[in-house]
Amino acid sequence: MQHLWFESALLAEGWALDVRIELAGATIQSIETGVPAKRGDAKHGVALPGLCNVHSHGFQRGMAGLSERRGRPDDDFWSWREVMYRFLDRLTPEDVAAITAQAYVEMLETGFTRVGEFHYLHNDVDGGRYADPAETACAIVAAAEASGIGLTLLPVFYAHGDFGGAPAVPGQRRFLSDMDGFAKLVEASRAKLPADAILGIAPHSLRAVTPEELAAILPLADGPIHIHAAEQAREVEACVAWSGARPVEWLLENADVDRRWCLIHSTHLTDAECDRLAASGAVAGLCPVTEANLGDGIFPAIRYLE
Repeated sequence: MQHLWFESALLAEGWALDVRIELAGATIQSIETGVPAKRGDAKHGVALPGLCNVHSHGFQRGMAGLSERRGRPDDDFWSWREVMYRFLDRLTPEDVAAITAQAYVEMLETGFTRVGEFHYLHNDVDGGRYADPAETACAIVAAAEASGIGLTLLPVFYAHGDFGGAPAVPGQRRFLSDMDGFAKLVEASRAKLPADAILGIAPHSLRAVTPEELAAILPLADGPIHIHAAEQAREVEACVAWSGARPVEWLLENADVDRRWCLIHSTHLTDAECDRLAASGAVAGLCPVTEANLGDGIFPAIRYLE
């Protein structure tokens, strides 16, 4: 057993003084408050709970710097996406494990102790499935175990290139699944997870799944549900053209959005969408660095929290 003693700590019930924590490996066994340190305790000042990084694409850590500066006047999210497609074309599972482990270590160094890995790089470079459908999921698990970060694995279902079931483009071939293949991928991933990991599910976006596919995949896992929504103005316009509704509006009307859901970005919301999203209990998963780099916009956080 390891014992840590803190002058103060932020606990579930609030701030406490003279806090002694007993650890078994990485698991907290007991917490005492208002007690003196004992011989052998590691003494510290202030303890804060670790943060959860709600949205990670670990392999993208390896392309940092490739798209941080505008190369031409019309560079935007969509041109950034083309850079990303070219980068991932050459990655092996071993590359994914190494890059993701680096990203996870950096998260730990800045106070994040769990990560939600929105994992969509499933296929080999030619677009075919690996012999083990969870080959790249194993790389994510290896990175989490090597770094020590807690893992919430979110296998991504990605079947189409745009709203209405449009065909995917060649750069998306490493992401694609059909329904049966995705079910096998989820089960294979489940079998690879360590005991403290959580398995959720991630329909990539309304661009990449049809309504029928969305309804069919949600029962495959009972953990959290994450989806990209309303990151780009062009995405919102295309969703309206397809369905007559905005992405978040469509989800609130057609999916049982509740506390299990995390809508990533949710940048472009009407006041009504913001209010309904907050009332649903769903999380708005913000990515401030990405959203700033790509000029996406600013989430209406004050209204959401009020």
